Amino acid sequence: MTFRKILCPTDFSEGARQALRLALAMSADAQLVLLHVWQPPYVYGADATFPGAVAVETKSVAENELAQWKNEVEQLGARGVTTLMVSGAPWHEIVELARRDPTIDLIAMGTHGYTGLKHVLLGSVAEKVVRHAPCPVLAARVRE
Repeated sequence: MTFRKILCPTDFSEGARQALRLALAMSADAQLVLLHVWQPPYVYGADATFPGAVAVETKSVAENELAQWKNEVEQLGARGVTTLMVSGAPWHEIVELARRDPTIDLIAMGTHGYTGLKHVLLGSVAEKVVRHAPCPVLAARVRE
């Protein structure tokens, strides 16, 4: 099977990097969309506030990291690489982008492979994407 357009969501983890490498190896001619879903920091409490400058800084750091990933993947020979940064719940934004763009025929993403209490507390973005995506999903995990 040849893929024409691959969505590669990234949280800048080693698992996401592994998924990107696999996507490149599977289909060197595919168009790649590097997506980062930025979640604004949330502070609990009625009177809790989060300094706006910190939020701006974290978003700026993510934008710079996404640009670096694009440069790296282009140096590895990828063509037609685009980047996109959106805000929201990561699994939901990934699935919605794939639904809105029917030309995306694969989502390649990393997974942390949490189990037990970490899985309960942190959830699994990859698991939710696999359940709700309109196309196949490749979930890559870094071997220990």
